[in-house]
Amino acid sequence: MSSPRRVAVVGAGLAAVSTCDALRAQGYDGELVLYSDERGLPYDRPPLSKDVLLGKSGRHDILLRPEQWYEGQRVDLRDGTPVRAIRPRESGIELADGSVVGADRVVLATGGTPRPLPVPGGDDPAVRVLRTWEDAERLRERLLPDARVTVVGAGLIGAETAAVAVALGCRVTLVDPVPVPLAAVVGAGVARALHSRHTAEGIEVITSGVERVERRPAADEVLVHLAGGSKVVAADTVVAGIGIRPATGLAEAAGLRVDNGVVVDAGQHTSHSNVLAVGDVARLDGHRVRHEHWEAAQQSGEAAAGGILGRPLQQAGAPWFWSDRHGSRLEAVGTMADAERTVVRGAPDSGAFTVFGLRGDRLVAAAAIDRARDIKTARRLVDRSVAVDPARLADEGVDLRTLLKR
Repeated sequence: MSSPRRVAVVGAGLAAVSTCDALRAQGYDGELVLYSDERGLPYDRPPLSKDVLLGKSGRHDILLRPEQWYEGQRVDLRDGTPVRAIRPRESGIELADGSVVGADRVVLATGGTPRPLPVPGGDDPAVRVLRTWEDAERLRERLLPDARVTVVGAGLIGAETAAVAVALGCRVTLVDPVPVPLAAVVGAGVARALHSRHTAEGIEVITSGVERVERRPAADEVLVHLAGGSKVVAADTVVAGIGIRPATGLAEAAGLRVDNGVVVDAGQHTSHSNVLAVGDVARLDGHRVRHEHWEAAQQSGEAAAGGILGRPLQQAGAPWFWSDRHGSRLEAVGTMADAERTVVRGAPDSGAFTVFGLRGDRLVAAAAIDRARDIKTARRLVDRSVAVDPARLADEGVDLRTLLKR
């Protein structure tokens, strides 16, 4: 396969920067242009709902790469330059100003957009989302001591935001229709322990959906009406943390195959061979879900570089992610819903324990609170499909690393 002369990467998140990094690391010597809607250097998103909201990190602290990296790697960063369309048949892209520039390969790294609160009043100015640096700045200004904050959605972003808000002295209500969020991914035991921490830290947790948001101008507040008229919560700020939609607009307009994301093969190629997709916007053909996690974005960029250059592709490991809240860290590998049974290591009452998920005698998933070593070994056991003895998994006297030698 001949190497392209010019690669255009559309988007500037982790997947985009990882694609550029991997292309240079794998020997690509052609032009490499990175187009970003946002102004400034590309930054990491996970800290937005943690240290950025807490005021511990500024934008310079969360940059994906320092400014000199782009010059050193000959990556032409075009920040503040939105792409209006991609033209794969013409080997080009159209910018927002109407100009058309050539590109032998286009990598879509457009990520996702936060899902708006889909109820009457969901577009009220008091309802915020958290996806960009600007979102975090605007929200941080609202998280003042004694402010009333209602977070809708108790997944990763919602739970992290609620934890930060209560740490900053806000009066926080967390609303989600699912009694134990994340149970399908990390298992009921870990999910229940995580969710119960909210109440222990002073957050009011309500299991419900939201029916509507009502503005009360005289009181400068909104009323969040819960499903079925069960309760009304007064709030100064509402945070919608109900997930993202893959930003597939450019792909759809170009006629690419889209189904819960831009559908790609193992080398991240879309239905047009000259266009690839990486990160949150991409879904691997044959897989049910998109993986909207940090490591998955990084790995997809590396796979795209291999796909562009015709290099052998490395087998990706089981999905892994983490989440920080209330001073504790959740880590998980694989999907607990794939397990037939579970084994617990450690005492759940202590707050730090691990749950392993097995299918037959193989480990397929693990989730832990504040037990990073367990997850580090579990990832290797899952990826290597090692047969394990459940009793040894549960025995804290057994060094888990010895199970790798079987």
